[in-house]
Amino acid sequence: MKELDLILKNIKNKAFLPVYFFHGEEPYYIDVAVKSFENDVLEEDEKAFGQTVTYGKDTNIAEIISLAQQFPMFGNYNLIIVKEAQDLKFTEDECKILETYIENPVPTTILVFAHKHKKADSRKKFAKLLQKNSMLFLSEPVKDYQLAKWIADECQNLHIKTAPNISHLLAEYLGSDLSRIANELGKLKMILKDGEILDEKLVETHIGISKDFNVFELQKALGQKNAEKAMKIAYYIGKNPKSNPFVMMIGNLYNYFSNIIIYHTMHGQNPASIASAMGINPYFIKDFAEAARFYPLKHATRIISILRETDMKSKGLGAVNMEDSELLKELVYKILNVGQLKVKV
Repeated sequence: MKELDLILKNIKNKAFLPVYFFHGEEPYYIDVAVKSFENDVLEEDEKAFGQTVTYGKDTNIAEIISLAQQFPMFGNYNLIIVKEAQDLKFTEDECKILETYIENPVPTTILVFAHKHKKADSRKKFAKLLQKNSMLFLSEPVKDYQLAKWIADECQNLHIKTAPNISHLLAEYLGSDLSRIANELGKLKMILKDGEILDEKLVETHIGISKDFNVFELQKALGQKNAEKAMKIAYYIGKNPKSNPFVMMIGNLYNYFSNIIIYHTMHGQNPASIASAMGINPYFIKDFAEAARFYPLKHATRIISILRETDMKSKGLGAVNMEDSELLKELVYKILNVGQLKVKV
């Protein structure tokens, strides 16, 4: 969420808006903002009388606004936080109550809505009023191709020094759950010594991602056409399905070979432009250049089809009854031998 840093800064400086309405599909930024309101607005001795936390399923807008219209008993502010605000019933009558308050809020009240996992209805008047008064804040998910950069930026903010490929390794294995990623990075920050560089060995030790047997290493082995290593990794991954969900394997390999196709179609252009189109750090362009030698464009395109077929098999389509571990080994074999496979007509 672009505005988050400014919001957190303003909270620290005691510069408040009367209403904050956080909404969107990404809960992480909303949780960070709400935590700052809970911790940094009122002093501890003010919270008992000046801070109210309620939940959408347990209240309604009329009750919330009734609380908001009260003046603080002690201190300068009355803080009201509505968690799980997506559970509120935004009926026509309730919306009118909220609209009236937004147009004339109590200056000593800070009213915070945490409307998670979905956007507020932008067609409603209250949303338009919030937007007009700069009180509406959208929390959008980080796109897959931006995830490694997001992790790298978080590491920098936490003053965690990393090896070149670590943000990509974490992105591959931790997925797009920003709360989980932030939690893992927080643990690493506490564990790492001053000046210590976060590398694959430390990631394996403290997060449990094996530096030898993970999708990152599988992609590397496939990219080098190292059949023995690729099959060995596929066998190990298949033995640990909880740590290596099959759907994640398919998704990561799909992105990997899609990037090889992009490399082919943009070959000869500026490496920085190619890296940008692929959504990767330019550091890794050399790896895709090597992989492209082993997988010409027609083979990389065929592999995308193989991945789709395997995904369908894993979902039981086509009356296929194979364990994911066997499907993964079959998939790796087909990728390695894509040039010898007969193309279905």
